[in-house]
Amino acid sequence: MNFNTNKEKGNTSLGIAIAYYSFNGYTVSIPLNDTQDYDLIVDKDDVLKKIQVKSTSCKTKYGNYQVALKSCGGTNGKTYKTIIETNIDELFILTEDLQIYILPIEEIQNKATLNICSKYDKYRIK
Repeated sequence: MNFNTNKEKGNTSLGIAIAYYSFNGYTVSIPLNDTQDYDLIVDKDDVLKKIQVKSTSCKTKYGNYQVALKSCGGTNGKTYKTIIETNIDELFILTEDLQIYILPIEEIQNKATLNICSKYDKYRIK
């Protein structure tokens, strides 16, 4: 998929995440603003999960997709939060070629980036 802006990429990824969870029997709730750590709340069998949605088209020199796990901002682009410091249950990742990975937050140890390699194959949605 080719996107003109990061906003377009983010909106598309969020839409695909909503479709995925809805198709799989979850009730999907969308927060009213973007000040929380999560992008969606999903509910199935009375279990609520907070989901952060990420997308990537970036690849390492070894051909693995790489996902940014930190949030930067301000005038100097300083990191103000990394994903392992957030209050989420799962990370929904969409790659440029429409592969989906859903990782429990406990599986993420890195602070800056996550390289999607064979270690994460068990979290790939077939």
